[in-house]
Amino acid sequence: MSNQAFDPEEVVRALRGKIPGSLGALLLVGAIAIGLVSGYYQIEPDEVGIVTRFGRYVSTTPPGPHFKLPFGIDSVRKVPVERQLKQEFGFRTVRSDGPSSYAKDERAAAESLMLTGDLNVATVEWIVQYKISDPYKYLFKLRDVEETFRLMSEAAMSSVVGDHSVTELLTVGRENIAARAKELLSELCKRYDNGISVQQLVLQDVDPPESVRPSFNEVNQAIQERERAINDAWAEYNQEIPRARGRAEQAIQAAEGYAVDRVNRAKGDAQRFTAMEEQYRKAPDVTRQRIYQETLAAVLPAAGKKLIFDERARGILPMFPLGPGSTSSGATSAQAGVKP
Repeated sequence: MSNQAFDPEEVVRALRGKIPGSLGALLLVGAIAIGLVSGYYQIEPDEVGIVTRFGRYVSTTPPGPHFKLPFGIDSVRKVPVERQLKQEFGFRTVRSDGPSSYAKDERAAAESLMLTGDLNVATVEWIVQYKISDPYKYLFKLRDVEETFRLMSEAAMSSVVGDHSVTELLTVGRENIAARAKELLSELCKRYDNGISVQQLVLQDVDPPESVRPSFNEVNQAIQERERAINDAWAEYNQEIPRARGRAEQAIQAAEGYAVDRVNRAKGDAQRFTAMEEQYRKAPDVTRQRIYQETLAAVLPAAGKKLIFDERARGILPMFPLGPGSTSSGATSAQAGVKP
C-alpha cells in the first residue's frame, strides 16, 4: 500500500456543519466515493508506478494495489520495467497476430538510407530491443525520451555503417556492424542518462536502393559464381593432388622393390655361376652333361609334343599315331632330332 494516507473521517469533520441536512450527507458520501475511486490504482506485475504530486516526483510504487491522494493531487504513471520493448527502423509492422505484414512509409524509407564507407548507398533495416532500467530517469531526465532514443539509434547505425564498405554490410560484416552499433548506442544511453538498457540490435534486411538493385544483384551473382568456381577448383585440386602423390609413391615403391629384386637375382645368379664354375673345374665332362640335361629338361616341356627318331633310317616313312588335339589327320613325320 502507498504511504499516502486518505482519511475519510477527517473530510467528514471538515465538511460537517457547512452543508445542511440530507443533501450534505449525500454530497459527503459522493465526495468520499469519488475520492476512493480516484485514489485507487493497480500496478501490474511487469510495471512500477511513478507517483507525482502536482507534477513533482514523490515515490515509486511496486506491483500491486495502492492508494494516492485523489482529486488530481497525485498522479501515477505506469512504466513497464520488466517488458522488452522494441523500435523498428526502415519498416513498420502493420500486423503481428498471424501472418506478419509490414509497411514502409516516407519516414521509414528516409531513415533506412545509409551512406557506406566506400561511398555507396544501402537500404538498412534493423530492430532495437531494449528495457527501461531506471523509470525515474526514463520519465524525467529527457523530454520525449522515445523520440530521442530513436534518433540516437539512427545516429549510432549511420556512424557504424559509414565505417564499413557495402560489401561488408551485405555479406560477412553484418554481425560485427550490429554488435558495434549496439555498443555505440549503449554508450549514448549512458551519456544521456536516459534510463534505457539496450538488450539487442538486429540487422534485418540490407539491400541496395531500388534504382540500382538489378545491377547490384548481377554483380553479386557474378561474385558468387566466381567463389563457386574457386571452391570447385580447390575441391578438384584436393582430390587429384593426393591421388597423384599416391600413384607417385606407389611407382617409387614398385621401382625400389624391382631394383632390390633385380640386385638380389643378379647376386644369386653370380653366386650360382661361381659355384658351377668351381664344379666345372673339378669335373668338366660330368658338369657339361648335367648342364645340357638340365637345360633340355627346362626347355622341352615348353616346346610342346616332340618325336625324336634316327636320321639314319632313310627311305622309310615312319608312321606315328597322332594323339587327341592334333590339327591334322593320318600319319605324319615329326621333326627330326638327334641326341648328341
